[in-house]
Amino acid sequence: MRRGRINWEDMGKTAEKRIEQLRAEIRRHDHLYYVQSSPVISDRQYDALFTELKALEQEHPDLVTADSPTQRVSGRALEGFATVRHAVAMLSMDNTYNADELRAFDERVRKQLGDEGYEYVVEPKIDGLAISLRYEQGRLVTAATRGDGRVGDDVTANVRTIKAVPLVLLGDAVPAVLEVRGEVYMPTSSFAELNRLRAEAGEACFANPRNAAAGSLKLLDPKVTASRNLSFFAYAMGEVSESLGRWHTECLDRLKGFALPVNPHIRRAGDIEKVIEICLDWDEKRPDLGYQIDGMVIKIDRLDQRELLGATGRAPRWCISYKFAAEQAESIVESIDVQVGKSGILTPVANLRPVELAGTTVKRASLHNFDELNRLDVREGDTVIIEKAGEIIPQVVEVRKEQRPAAAVAFKAPSHCPNCGSAVAKDEAGVYIRCLNPDCTGQLRERLRYFAGRGQMDIEHLGPALIDQLIAKGLVSNFADLYKLTVEQIAGLERMAGKSAANVVAAIEASKTRLLWRLIAGLGIRHVGGQSAQILSERLGSLDALMAAEKDQLEDIDQIGPIMAKSVCEYFRDPKNRAVIEELIALGVRPQQQAVERSGKLAGKTIVVTGTLATMTRQQAEQAVKQAGGKASSSVSKKTDFVLAGDKAGSKLAKAKELGVRVISEEEFLAMTRG
Repeated sequence: MRRGRINWEDMGKTAEKRIEQLRAEIRRHDHLYYVQSSPVISDRQYDALFTELKALEQEHPDLVTADSPTQRVSGRALEGFATVRHAVAMLSMDNTYNADELRAFDERVRKQLGDEGYEYVVEPKIDGLAISLRYEQGRLVTAATRGDGRVGDDVTANVRTIKAVPLVLLGDAVPAVLEVRGEVYMPTSSFAELNRLRAEAGEACFANPRNAAAGSLKLLDPKVTASRNLSFFAYAMGEVSESLGRWHTECLDRLKGFALPVNPHIRRAGDIEKVIEICLDWDEKRPDLGYQIDGMVIKIDRLDQRELLGATGRAPRWCISYKFAAEQAESIVESIDVQVGKSGILTPVANLRPVELAGTTVKRASLHNFDELNRLDVREGDTVIIEKAGEIIPQVVEVRKEQRPAAAVAFKAPSHCPNCGSAVAKDEAGVYIRCLNPDCTGQLRERLRYFAGRGQMDIEHLGPALIDQLIAKGLVSNFADLYKLTVEQIAGLERMAGKSAANVVAAIEASKTRLLWRLIAGLGIRHVGGQSAQILSERLGSLDALMAAEKDQLEDIDQIGPIMAKSVCEYFRDPKNRAVIEELIALGVRPQQQAVERSGKLAGKTIVVTGTLATMTRQQAEQAVKQAGGKASSSVSKKTDFVLAGDKAGSKLAKAKELGVRVISEEEFLAMTRG
């Protein structure tokens, strides 16, 4: 029996149709989940759709498009931010702080509009970063920060990672050009988790969600931005190729119809007294939101009336913001402690007379560092004003010096570690003071807590109280000592008799085969967090290779900069650190490497894509590199195997020629990946 010929063209058309179906379905579910908070399928069902789409795109890389849900995160870090000129200026707003100032604003509006009736729209003022999204033919083409109002930074690659921002607008009546203005923000839960991870990694915490959101959007690596779980609300428009309505509220409804997220708490108000009522109501309710707002925005609803009111040189006359007062409380500093972190950083902490603030009892407030302590001039016995930064982290914002006790003296930064008595030193060109003793028990306590944490070696039952006892009894002095502990030793400690001791030993034993990146992260190398550990693990492949790596070799790895490379080298060149690692291996610690697919025509090859290509975007070319088993890099070095150069290739092409790296054409590249 003769077999029928395979019609590859028909198969391609079938795949293309299914890919478009999957993309549309995923976009719909993204909108339901991230914008409407009303998912209709389970995470597993969503993952199945996404996995099928990824598989089809891997089989048909020529069908991959920049607006596919699989392409939200760029495969390469940015080299810097270009600038974007806003088609319509992004003006700032004047502020008010009380009801009388709102009434004065209303008087100015009434005076200009005369007898013509008007209504207001009242919106929560999201405490984030203003952004402008430009859609052309329904597809996101540019995202820019406000900047100076006329020129902002191009942060398109980072904004594309925000799942609340649609890459393709839904609906049949999308304007050919639509600029959407809105706010990128960080949910409070994400802010708390980010600061927890930064504290564990020995990095400075963000002061509030606004700073965290702004910092995340200005990162050069979109993959890191993607991990920050940012979100977005649309609240206005810039350039639009056709009218969306006569009223602001009508335009917002149209934006919602395009699958853009609009805050659900926006309300109309017939007069200024209703506006004031709404503002005061939200001042009370704002702690219940899952994100931070710092006030309300009041706008005239009718767009033609906005035109009549116009603007001053910096702000519209048709809108104003009402700013909430930060929730504060007064307390007394009963004492000031100095904590020692895992990297030796000494942090001053104010112990406060307990006080209620934003729904919780506050007993302690970080003073961040000794420069900040001196700036505020906080002393024991002082009456202080505290508030929660981002409504999460208690901090001292003011000292009532007129109430200061006569005997209060300035708190001096310690010249020796309060834990071990060793010398301390201030970071070069930094603000942190560190204990210089690597054997400090305070540092050891924090290092062991971090090593055993869920994000590192994940040793269940090995909590802070037990670690304190192990150190006090002299049973552990480094990571390796954990793997020498016996049931009998642990059972002799407080509250550890019987099965509890056996559970701890079993959990320690189970950690011996954790993934390599977890061990690297757990070592607590300065500047190396979980994500950096995963990059090092994937690129170097083994602990031996990492320990032997030279600084230049580490710097050649994407996202591993010179400071981190220096820190890693110094850590593994330290004889004490090497001895502990060798002991870990001798005790049976066998970190596992996560399997990475290396098969394909470009297996083991590093390729840099530069310039404009004729048949594909740079992102599609980099995806093709990965599908062929290679690595797409963002920078040219002596480790680069090929540079794929299109039209208008610039500095990367010049550097390739300087280093003698082979430059290939688009035709050669297609032959390599598809031939």
